[in-house]
Amino acid sequence: MHPDKRIRILIADDEPNILQFLELGLLGEGYDVHTAQDGEEALQAARDFKPHVAILDVMMPERSGFEVCQSLKESGDNIAVIMLTAKDEVTDRVRGLTLGADDYMAKPFSFDELLARIQARLRNQFPDLLGAVSHGPFRIDDRKNEIMYMERVLELSPTEYDLLKFLVLNHGAVLSKTTILDKVWSYDFGGENNIVEVYIRSLREKLGDKEHRLIRTLRGAGYRVDLP
Repeated sequence: MHPDKRIRILIADDEPNILQFLELGLLGEGYDVHTAQDGEEALQAARDFKPHVAILDVMMPERSGFEVCQSLKESGDNIAVIMLTAKDEVTDRVRGLTLGADDYMAKPFSFDELLARIQARLRNQFPDLLGAVSHGPFRIDDRKNEIMYMERVLELSPTEYDLLKFLVLNHGAVLSKTTILDKVWSYDFGGENNIVEVYIRSLREKLGDKEHRLIRTLRGAGYRVDLP
């Protein structure tokens, strides 16, 4: 992404497993992510990191998510706040929204639903950030569901679009077939085991990547996109 287009997300939660899960997931989606394990750390991170979106757990040491939310909203900075809680109680939702929270999710929650809610907040508060972004010779435009390569619009099916976007956003990283299936086809995929190879072959044809220099196969490990 261009530096001015990088979307920054702050995650504050005192549960290390949840923090790591969300951090890895959001990094995989191409976001710039910073984490905090208590309310004070979250406020300091917000001052330094300047997030567009803050995902705050309600129950945290030092300061609660409610207190952090109130401080962020009173700062005058344009930050979208999504509250997380283990309780699905109306009183908690009302309190968070009264303090300025923009959205609310109860644990356990679907990561895909969280992504959708992040996108909704970005569309509402930061529409300019959702324009086309560039990675090397690729330009990805989610508003048009369009990917350009070397100034040429690629004719892609919805699944090809999702797969190529995932590969490009994670360029330089080795992505196993299992990871690709989980992220592109979802965890409950029950199709053929060679579906990834079929779609990779199709993408290579459309990219003119006959020698596999762009989408590389690492035998026994997976695939990696190498950008200039």
